[in-house]
Amino acid sequence: MDRNGILIDLKDIHFGYPTNPDLLSGLNFSLHRGEKIGIIGPNGCGKTTLFHIIMGLTIPEQGTINVFNKERVTQHDFVEVREKIGFLFQDSDDQLFCPSVREEVAFGPLNFGIKHDKVRTIIKESLARVGLSDFEPRAPYNLSGGEKRRLALATILAMKPRILLLDEPILGLDESTVEKVVENLNDPHLSYIIISQNKPFLQKTTARVYTIRNGKTVK
Repeated sequence: MDRNGILIDLKDIHFGYPTNPDLLSGLNFSLHRGEKIGIIGPNGCGKTTLFHIIMGLTIPEQGTINVFNKERVTQHDFVEVREKIGFLFQDSDDQLFCPSVREEVAFGPLNFGIKHDKVRTIIKESLARVGLSDFEPRAPYNLSGGEKRRLALATILAMKPRILLLDEPILGLDESTVEKVVENLNDPHLSYIIISQNKPFLQKTTARVYTIRNGKTVK
């Protein structure tokens, strides 16, 4: 059971680059079970870095990272985090590597030991949710930018993660596909954080929106 329903709890996070040493400066942030949170802010303010810290892809210089009621310090600590959190990268090309759409969606479930007959059902359901039902045999590198975005989202949904971290999830999507994404995200059982500059989209999908300003999150 997650303590007080808290899934992610970051305290006093500090991180910087040589060109921006105070990128994150005493940042505090938490996500509770069932919460749907949006994050906005100018380019380079630390939004994507925040996601990387939650996933253990970037190690802060100071502060504590508590996910699923356990402090995460070493790379071994983050193995469970990466299994239970679905992370949509800002650039879909960083996420897609299999020769076919079918194999992209199957990769995660198969690696979790789900049987092939069940995986076939997961593939069809996940692709239908993002409007790619007829794309199974196609090569991801031949897809448009918007189609790659939808495929990357399908690979995450196929894993049925406990939390979604979505970095610009509707980038390059047409209006009808955005509505499909909104419909999927309005599932009351989902807990997620969305980075997006699209305020109307955040109004439809999140209950609270934070801005990262001067290295901290502010309402």
